[in-house]
Amino acid sequence: MKAPAFALCTLALAAQATAQPSTDDTPLAPPQVVEIIGAGPLPGQGVDRNALPYTTTVIRRDALQNAQAQTLTDHLARHLPGVQINDVQGSPFQSDLTFRGYRASGLMGAAQGLSVYLDGVRINEPFGDVVNWDMLPEFAIDSVAVTPGANPVFGLNTLGAALVFTSATGKTAPGVRAELGAGRFGRLSASASHGGAEDGWDHYIGVSTFREDGWRDHSDGRLAHLSATLGREIEGGDIRLRLLVAGGKLIGNGLVPLYTIDEDDGATTPDLGMTRRSAIYTHPDETDNRVVQLSLASTHELGGQRLLETLAYVRHSRRDTINGDEAEEGPDEDDEDGDDALLNATFNRTHARQRGGGLAVALSGSGAHQWQVGASLDASSVRFEQTTQASTFDATRGVQASDEPVVLDAQVSGRSHTASLYASDTWRVAAATHLTGALRYNHTRVSNRIASVDDDTGVFTPHAEETFTYDALSPALGVAHQFSPQVTAFANLARNTRVPTVIELGCADPEQPCRLPAGLQADPYLKPVVATHVEGGLRLNLGPGARGSVTLWRTNNRDDILFRSVSVTGQQGYFENFARTRHQGLDAQITSRLGDVELSAGYSFLDATYQAHGVLRQGERNVAITPGMRIAGLARQQLKLGADWLVGGGWRMGGDVQAVGPRGVAGNEDGLLEDDGLAKDVRLPGYAIVNLRTSYKPPSWRGVEFFGQISNVFDRGYANFGALAETQFDAQGAWAGDEHLALFAAPGAPRAWSVGVRMRW
Repeated sequence: MKAPAFALCTLALAAQATAQPSTDDTPLAPPQVVEIIGAGPLPGQGVDRNALPYTTTVIRRDALQNAQAQTLTDHLARHLPGVQINDVQGSPFQSDLTFRGYRASGLMGAAQGLSVYLDGVRINEPFGDVVNWDMLPEFAIDSVAVTPGANPVFGLNTLGAALVFTSATGKTAPGVRAELGAGRFGRLSASASHGGAEDGWDHYIGVSTFREDGWRDHSDGRLAHLSATLGREIEGGDIRLRLLVAGGKLIGNGLVPLYTIDEDDGATTPDLGMTRRSAIYTHPDETDNRVVQLSLASTHELGGQRLLETLAYVRHSRRDTINGDEAEEGPDEDDEDGDDALLNATFNRTHARQRGGGLAVALSGSGAHQWQVGASLDASSVRFEQTTQASTFDATRGVQASDEPVVLDAQVSGRSHTASLYASDTWRVAAATHLTGALRYNHTRVSNRIASVDDDTGVFTPHAEETFTYDALSPALGVAHQFSPQVTAFANLARNTRVPTVIELGCADPEQPCRLPAGLQADPYLKPVVATHVEGGLRLNLGPGARGSVTLWRTNNRDDILFRSVSVTGQQGYFENFARTRHQGLDAQITSRLGDVELSAGYSFLDATYQAHGVLRQGERNVAITPGMRIAGLARQQLKLGADWLVGGGWRMGGDVQAVGPRGVAGNEDGLLEDDGLAKDVRLPGYAIVNLRTSYKPPSWRGVEFFGQISNVFDRGYANFGALAETQFDAQGAWAGDEHLALFAAPGAPRAWSVGVRMRW
């Protein structure tokens, strides 16, 4: 395999560079001998990074600002090996993020495999486990920690990794801070905050606003956030109240056909997405999110190097969507009154209301054993409904509400409760050897009451309430050994689970198949996904200000939950457990300093495959899966390079490069254009994107910083997700009525610039 050799060469070259003497008496990033990493959602007293049996990444506030990425997820995609972004929804704040092939996405029905926390509160929403990235207060984030693997300490759904975000306090962000920004495509942003600490109290309050016209047609959006915290020192600890209020309306118009494909000879013809880069397929595609989260946390030192932590929270969210699509059953030439009308479109609306709350407590100790024991209880309730309305397209392929009746397609109300107990311990067996073990028990109970349209009678029918119970005991064991101050070897074995979501349980009956997200049906039992993860590698200390890592890993998933076809010729499907899938690969990363220049390089290799036989419903195709077939939508190789130069006089320049390999498209995993049809390998080509940035702090203007950045400097046209589907419009976007096979793709953003100013006093 070429991947390990490439990664090791990259590390060797960087090590050679950092071995040269530095002439900088004040290094940009002073070397940290000990970096303490939180041991779970409640961080406890933390563990020395070098003692852990896996590679962790912590990104601080200053690094986030200096990188000037468009969003937090964009920053991870630019700099962290293993992270990819699929622009399925077309909005920068509605990312479909994957790490090592596992997703944290805002797409309802997507199989989630990453757990995401904000100040100890898991923000994967109860209905579908989705992550609404637009509700994250990016301006107030103090740090983000990424812990890879199926770590059971981080609870359910941690199959690929846990992402832990910590927001600012009056101690970490004192004084007044303000930022104003503007950019191409009508982008405007502003944020302001104030923090302080006095007489045992500390406070932080900040607000932000964002709006843009968007680079694609009909793709404007707006967001607003409020983040506040009030802290009080108490004897032996502190208590902290946090509030998040967020809301926004974003439009992400999804995939567009790049070219049509002749199903007889495979010839391709440019289509709408090639004609105009900013084109969309249909509209509207609007998501309106609202979130309120309130938490109360405390820490208390008990003596004897023990720390007690508690957390109580409530989180309420609202999600409303409006979507215009092609009619699922084909155009109807007459409306119900007999008037001539081409009812070739559907106006869809969904409404979701989610309420959750929980309690958590953890006790930790330090010494030869750095241990933590904890318990948590999380409860949530969900109400969801979906309606459709027959309609027509206008000249812009927009769908407007018509005079046709609004039909209630699906309705669900449900509750879930999860009780957990866990323990972890990092034991210093010898001066250079640490053994880490963890064990977590989860008990989950899900109750649903679903109502939907009966496929035979067309009558909206409620179903009996059903309840499912899931119990899981998940262990982990790992070792880290420091051979020298320069080299630490580690290995880890872990297992964790994911329980089915409401949307998966609601479409799990082969006798009552559905088209997502068109309806929910009776919900037969689905098994939980069980992920067994193993990894091993090296952490390298290559000199002052330079370090790197190389990790080989594999995760086997048993009873993965995938959307399967009713039959090879059927047009409907259902969720079902798939016997086995596998994600494996290599990650390599290095950061270093050459005088006034900071350098970084990261490489990842991902091999994500099915490991059993089956038939999957992918778009409008039934794909016969065989062991070893690659999972679509994931690039096998990525290379990420970065550099920052502290020029002097307060001026900094930098840039980064993302080189991403080709990737397969959904519906073509077996290399066929249609079931039993022509063989043709359809792939999205690889690409490389260059981004530049600069900032200037005038020496005479203390606390003021001007900044600017250009993304996709060479205006590279690219796409990062694709699927085979049928289009009923011609290359100019006019309704044709005839279906033609096409490659639909998520286009990447063109060249864009932004400038701004930060002020602090």
